[in-house]
Amino acid sequence: MELQTVWFFIWGLLWAVFFMTDGFDLGIGTLYPFLGKSERDKHMMIHAMGPLWDGNEVWLLTAGGVTFAAFPLVYAVMFSSLYSALMLILFALILRGVSFEFRNKVDSPAWKRVWDTCIFVGSFLPALLFGVAFGNIFKGIPFDQDGIYLGTLFTLLNPYGLLGGVLFLCLFLVHGALWLTVRADGDLAQRAESLAGKLWPILAGVAVVFLVASYIFTPLYNNYLTSPVLFLVPAISVAAIVGVKYFLMQKAFFKAWLASAATIVSCTFFGVIGLFPNLFPSSIDAAYSLSAYNASSSPLTLKIMLIVVLLFVPVVLAYQIYAYNLFSVKVTDDDLAHEEMY
Repeated sequence: MELQTVWFFIWGLLWAVFFMTDGFDLGIGTLYPFLGKSERDKHMMIHAMGPLWDGNEVWLLTAGGVTFAAFPLVYAVMFSSLYSALMLILFALILRGVSFEFRNKVDSPAWKRVWDTCIFVGSFLPALLFGVAFGNIFKGIPFDQDGIYLGTLFTLLNPYGLLGGVLFLCLFLVHGALWLTVRADGDLAQRAESLAGKLWPILAGVAVVFLVASYIFTPLYNNYLTSPVLFLVPAISVAAIVGVKYFLMQKAFFKAWLASAATIVSCTFFGVIGLFPNLFPSSIDAAYSLSAYNASSSPLTLKIMLIVVLLFVPVVLAYQIYAYNLFSVKVTDDDLAHEEMY
């Protein structure tokens, strides 16, 4: 297998892991003003994602770093074409991180309302805009042979791109609600369970619409029609979504969350496999598209990076698995007494 092909799927895997891990805390942050009925509820929601959220965003840095190092031309064109959307995501993530720190610095309801709003905005915008960005990548970005983007921010807000944003938002909302059923207790956990059940049919419906729209508006299905065995990936997505509902009904909440994680990963790979070998397709002319073969770094660079990835990524994964297992227990009142827990 060629190095460019290997790195294409490593690139897709890193994005999938980021969405799987950071998705639940983006979901909790978006649900924050709706499920946080009391000060205790809000503290518990922050503590539920607290020990993990900043570690989750390491995968975003890794995915961006791999794009820069393995596919520098893609990095240049992608970050210039999607500059406005990506800057909004960046500012929102910064705002969210600051909000966790500043919220309890002043014991004032007005002060807390400001930072509570920032937690919501800093979670909702990335959840939506990541979906919009990847929806547009699946559809194709209007850039010419020089890599010049021939559109605006509003060009990205097309029906298919917005549908991708709604799909990501629904995935993350269910993922976040399920994590709250694992970590929270009492009335908050019950309301999170109820909300996850109500959101599930919406997610299933949006996923079906997205699959149909992808056939109409994108070339994602070409690879699947060429190699029908690849339809196993969307089949896994369907099975995982059904698994979420099944485990939720069985009140096996951590298994439901794992099924939700599998849904996010398989949905991401549905798009990645459909894109192959393109990483950043042009909607103006297929000849302008940037692929794993015409936009990669030198073979030596890819070999050195592969050695580093094979050595260190398993270590990071092992640590995160340990951390998730450690913090998969209920948040207690003793935990809430320690503000640094977030």
